[in-house]
Amino acid sequence: MFCNELLKKFCDNFPMKCDLHVHSAHSGTVPVAILRHFFLESYSPPADVYAMLRKRGMDLVTLTDHDSIGGAEELRHHPDFFVSEEVTCTMPSGTQAHVGVYDLTERQHSEINRRRNDLIRLIAYLSEQRLFFTVNHVFSSVTGRRDPDDFKWFAGYFPSVEGRNGQMLFSANRHASIFARRKRKVQVAGSDAHALASVGTTYTEVPGARNKEEFFAGLWAGHGQLGGDSGCFWKLTRDIYLLCFEMMREDRWTILLTPLLALVPAGVSVNYFVDLDFVRRWGARINPVPVAVGRPIPQRQKQLA
Repeated sequence: MFCNELLKKFCDNFPMKCDLHVHSAHSGTVPVAILRHFFLESYSPPADVYAMLRKRGMDLVTLTDHDSIGGAEELRHHPDFFVSEEVTCTMPSGTQAHVGVYDLTERQHSEINRRRNDLIRLIAYLSEQRLFFTVNHVFSSVTGRRDPDDFKWFAGYFPSVEGRNGQMLFSANRHASIFARRKRKVQVAGSDAHALASVGTTYTEVPGARNKEEFFAGLWAGHGQLGGDSGCFWKLTRDIYLLCFEMMREDRWTILLTPLLALVPAGVSVNYFVDLDFVRRWGARINPVPVAVGRPIPQRQKQLA
């Protein structure tokens, strides 16, 4: 009896961690007209992503590549790995959203891919299969324009919202977390890492969980906690440079593009100004109450080894 109590206290003090938004070389090409011909979303081999996640203290490991579970083949033999993906879906308004879907099978992946251009059918299938799913970076322009009706769908039919994304602005994450709280949604966090340097720096943890089943049971029950950092200018700039260096190492001819590297900081600055405007407009519209009002949002910024 005494030993069981000690074990329970030990588990409660060391919650189970998982980075629920991370990419590998199986995420495809960058969705930009010119860059898509030679620039990948990520160059990180799944095995390297796995090793880095474990090094940074993740107890469970998954990949959320864009519309792909190709990276799972290399990692299936690990008992702490489970299959996931980030689905690019079409909203009824015609906009796009990124949906994280977790712990699925190959058959479920195929069925999801068939439905991802019809959100109503997709949600019906995910709910029927009792899969845990979340809408990612809701207050970012990363998937393009947004429509007011999109937020009604997020509020009405999604069980979870990504409350902290390791590449998004703090203000975008704060509004996502406020939205989740107001709509009584489960919150999750992930690094959204495309380069190894950011893998595992933002994560979700569930106190008391001892395995994958208990981890997801804890999430469904609302016991998940957000850990790690939001994004910033320097973090994104570093990761883009790392991706460029990997591109040049893989395709030698792209070394000819080296002079363009000087434009990376400017490009990141433009991206963040666009996102700041996006957060300002949609944050004021969807979360009209000033962010300083009400119960403060826990921001547990943990230093990783």
